[in-house]
Amino acid sequence: MHKVLIVRNAPFMSSLAVILTMPIGNSLSAQSFRRINLGRFSGRQITGTQNRRQQAPANRDKGQRTVTVKQCPSDTMMVAEKQNMPTPIPGLHHVTAIASDPQRNLDFYTSILGLRFVKRTVNFDDPGTYHFYFGDDAGSPGTILTFFPWPGATRGASGAGEVTQTAFSIPIESLGYWEDRLRAAGLSAQRSQRFQEQLLSFSDPDGMRIELVGHAEPETAKAPRFASVPAEYAIRGFFGVTLFERQAAPTAVILNQMGFHQAYQEGSRLRFLPEGNALGRHIDLVIDPDARRGRMGAGSVHHIAFRASDDAAQLEWRKELGKHLDVTTVQDRTYFHSIYFREPGGVLFEMATDPPGFMLDEPIESLGEQLRIPEWLEPQRQELERRLPAITLQKSTVTA
Repeated sequence: MHKVLIVRNAPFMSSLAVILTMPIGNSLSAQSFRRINLGRFSGRQITGTQNRRQQAPANRDKGQRTVTVKQCPSDTMMVAEKQNMPTPIPGLHHVTAIASDPQRNLDFYTSILGLRFVKRTVNFDDPGTYHFYFGDDAGSPGTILTFFPWPGATRGASGAGEVTQTAFSIPIESLGYWEDRLRAAGLSAQRSQRFQEQLLSFSDPDGMRIELVGHAEPETAKAPRFASVPAEYAIRGFFGVTLFERQAAPTAVILNQMGFHQAYQEGSRLRFLPEGNALGRHIDLVIDPDARRGRMGAGSVHHIAFRASDDAAQLEWRKELGKHLDVTTVQDRTYFHSIYFREPGGVLFEMATDPPGFMLDEPIESLGEQLRIPEWLEPQRQELERRLPAITLQKSTVTA
């Protein structure tokens, strides 16, 4: 039995920080800087058996991030520890990115890509801005793409220490349909082959790189009920992500610890897979020792989240990962519970629980149609609704 204590306005518990160039609220200009500490959460903190960790000094040399790695496990240690591994991680839970225009972001992912808008809420760490969630019809883990849409946000620059491609899985026979659909929407999609699989690559309105990979998934898609994409061609969920790194080994060690092991290599691209056939299980590393560091902004992936089956499994993983990395305390994100840590290359990882899910506060029939905020923000609802820009959700009833 795991005991948890919910604490509001948690103190700083992590050295993880991100510098973002974007406006916040109505009082700052488009060039204002926002420092988001991924430990000083304004939401609720869930604590079990915890250690307070020493804050790492900021590294201001050429904008590089400091990532604290206590001691990477050796191959011998990994073999020994595998016998006592926590509940396996099947794949990704969600991917969170940054956008600029909220309405444009909403229209693109619902009207063009046919995802369902499963939750309209706010950024718990900056409640004056939205947090959008897109996914399959039920917002299932492994299908969820989320955005912080900051109006007027400066566009980011892709580089080392970032996720540079986010890939969705589509039926193999639907590639031609998607080529035509994207072309009709005025998008330039490049068709290519990788690891013997066909894919389409293109950018969203903020420059975020998206891929649609033709792949035979064992699971049946939960096609969004209001999409203009026929169910037989619908995006199923995530295929995986690509991390752009200067070195492979440090990140590979952590992926190995998490149960992901190298399965393929194609040039400078390495593919890591866990056991099983869950959505979002493909984690690629592209290596370039001379790559420049990226700059976070609109079009950048903020973090990627892996799945934990429940709270108990997440606490087991927090203990395991805490042997080698600084890991935050458990944070209550209402629809899941989260822990955060940076892998050695600089990408921010999260581990999120499958439950309770997006039907916690509204029925499946009307997901995403109303603003939902956590109980502790309800006293501020009127002010938040005044600050948030108006958006219109278009629900299609005709497939094309």
